[in-house]
Amino acid sequence: MSAARSPLALAALVALALAAFAGNSLLARVALRDGGMDAASFTAIRLVSGALVLWALVSLRRAPAARGSGDWISALALFAYAALFSLAYVQLEAGAGALLLFGAVQATMIGRGLAAGERLARWQWLGLLVALAGLVGLLLPGLSAPPPLPSLLMLGAGVAWGAYSLRGRGALDPLRTTAGNFLRTLPMAALFLLALLPRLQVDTPGLLAALASGALASGVGYAIWYTALPSLRRASAATLQLAVPLIVAVAGVLWLGEPATLRLLLAGAAILGGVALVLRAGKPAT
Repeated sequence: MSAARSPLALAALVALALAAFAGNSLLARVALRDGGMDAASFTAIRLVSGALVLWALVSLRRAPAARGSGDWISALALFAYAALFSLAYVQLEAGAGALLLFGAVQATMIGRGLAAGERLARWQWLGLLVALAGLVGLLLPGLSAPPPLPSLLMLGAGVAWGAYSLRGRGALDPLRTTAGNFLRTLPMAALFLLALLPRLQVDTPGLLAALASGALASGVGYAIWYTALPSLRRASAATLQLAVPLIVAVAGVLWLGEPATLRLLLAGAAILGGVALVLRAGKPAT
């Protein structure tokens, strides 16, 4: 895990991981908005397949197991992210959803740093204000604004994922910890299914998308990311993730036929540019 990697190998791992993260939004959009899948079924299948793949990867490793395999509070945050994410994508476009998710994740992590006493330089404050202005601009009422309730659900998903990420910092074995947390979400996913039992609906394309989201985009994607992470500087790792909403937005336009509205372009530039300034100007806040 800590062995030096060639720049080409590291770049390939990072590209695969970022593509996998972007894939979650695209697959959810296809299954939930275009297909016949309901949010509870998509969430449950994603979490079950992700848990199976992650634990299979953990079991196949020859490295000695580190202490810790997740906890119930982190699992609750992970489940909240997955459930709200699925509910939001029933109506959201892929690009707008990814921007809202990413903005909320970064705002949560930066806000936690500020609450803990971290200080931002003037350029970082400017970046934070620009990013928040981008989020507000994206959500302002108008013909091209995303629907209010799904937008709030996606912001909630971002807060949950930010909280999960913060709780996972310092894990001795991130892959094993993530696998343990995925397993702990399964009873929650079962309750989610029971709560929405009359609305459950699964079709073949949706089933395949949910399996790909859990097994490949989540399970394999996280494994690749954690393989590359030790070779990346903290600021570099955070900044690289700025590419995820861009990948989703471009793929949404080219693959799913989503409109490239001026609002989305300007809001995306403000959100990503502002967060990049926070991460790169002075001491990173995330």
